[in-house]
Amino acid sequence: MTERLLESVRSKYGAVAESGLSNDHTGVKAVAEAFGYTEAELTSIPAGANMGLSCGNPTAMASIRAGEVVVDLGSGGGLDVFLASKLVGPEGRAIGIDMTPAMIERAQANALAGGYDNVEFHLATMEHIPLPDASADCVISNCVLNLAPDKPIVFREIARVLKPGGRLAVSDIALKGELPPAVGESLAAYVGCIAGAIHVDAYREGLLAAGFEHVEIVDSGADLNAYAKVENQTGCCSPAMENLQPLQIVGDSCCSSDTNATANLHQELAGLLSQYDINAAAASVKVYAIKPRAD
Repeated sequence: MTERLLESVRSKYGAVAESGLSNDHTGVKAVAEAFGYTEAELTSIPAGANMGLSCGNPTAMASIRAGEVVVDLGSGGGLDVFLASKLVGPEGRAIGIDMTPAMIERAQANALAGGYDNVEFHLATMEHIPLPDASADCVISNCVLNLAPDKPIVFREIARVLKPGGRLAVSDIALKGELPPAVGESLAAYVGCIAGAIHVDAYREGLLAAGFEHVEIVDSGADLNAYAKVENQTGCCSPAMENLQPLQIVGDSCCSSDTNATANLHQELAGLLSQYDINAAAASVKVYAIKPRAD
């Protein structure tokens, strides 16, 4: 079940990666700005790096310094990797990890077009980060950890790759109440970063159990309805919102043999947001944690 769920996520984000969504679209830019990116940041990187998938701006809160190694989990088109690369400078390294081949291809194309020589991208899952122990100064992520079916494993893996004293700075979705059943059981909501979210208290306990200290989870106050700003795009395997399906996986993806849908991830989210007040149960949060230094 877990692998088939991951395949559904991979299929959906692959479709987004192969779409024409970019910062050149007003709605895509509006989503990024609603979650904390400045116009100067968005125009300083390749337009194709932003596809309107953010729920925060982790590079703005990570206190990234020159010469550091920064790892971005679920790096997508490279938005946060490219911003981090400017902060770490030529002596540092910004590394993107993503499990979707089309996202890696898009990010690498963006890096080539932008002339970035201090970045790299790896095709891998968050549960198996292809980096040595204690090799990163900072791990960031943007609205991706909620997609992990087994979050404790991911938290432990993050702790493994961080150097002693290294830090986690993540933008994510966390719960502060109970989701409506139709949302909590929806595949669209899971892929859209809502149904897979865990409660703030469970998030904190999971990081502490993984060995982190000084854990802080702060509600950013951002309006999750911002996702509804991306409209009129097309994608694959997306049920019409008036006919939301339960969390059921058919075959190896979210597609069923009798589904002829054209709405994409953003349209599905817009439909959910039109039916339910997601802000009442979920929040865009800023997550901070430190890996203890060796005695």
